[in-house]
Amino acid sequence: MSRPAPTSLDELDRRIINALQGGFPIVDEPYWEVAASLGTTETELLARIQRMLEARVLTRFGPMFQIERLGGRFVLAALAVPEERFSDVTERVNALPEVAHNYRREHALNMWFVLATETPDGIEAATRRIEADTGLKVFAFPKLQEFFVDMRLKA
Repeated sequence: MSRPAPTSLDELDRRIINALQGGFPIVDEPYWEVAASLGTTETELLARIQRMLEARVLTRFGPMFQIERLGGRFVLAALAVPEERFSDVTERVNALPEVAHNYRREHALNMWFVLATETPDGIEAATRRIEADTGLKVFAFPKLQEFFVDMRLKA
């Protein structure tokens, strides 16, 4: 899997990243409000967010929510992927809309990802789909206890 070339960030990019890590305004025009607070335009803000997503400076931009409160479920899942198949299996797993946060690890279970579904039964269906598509057993680890970690990274 090839990585994009490094992207340089200017001061406004850094301020955007720092501003959007929490407290996103719940108003009719949230991007306009954020842009105004940063001294730029809504159009410029949206273009910069899109550019940083495309360059993979940002891998995701969206809300974090407790899926169980909405009737869904999520689990941490892992696969033991043969090295020669890692790239292919990564593409297959990442193609599913239920998959997020896929990471390679130096371990017998070398691929770890989050499965998030709209219903509790969706986890089993997604797991079966991955197993059928890859021929590999999915190890699913349900949440036993929840901890809140407010992690913000200064750009």
